[in-house]
Amino acid sequence: NQESFFVRHAYFLGQNDPYKALKTTLKAEINEEAWETLHSDTSRPFDKPESGRIAVKVINHLGDEVMKVFRID
Repeated sequence: NQESFFVRHAYFLGQNDPYKALKTTLKAEINEEAWETLHSDTSRPFDKPESGRIAVKVINHLGDEVMKVFRID
């Protein structure tokens, strides 16, 4: 409906140890092997949604964000 954004995959980039920041924020341990799949600029494979659209939202370390919706074939 283009009114809601649901996170399906999240990726954490940057060089200021985002792993440490995430652990602190979540107050939990994170599986390092799983973390390696998230600390990447390449998406994990996913099924094409029935709508034929995906949204990509980028949030930088200052909290600035931008979102773009893509049609996929």
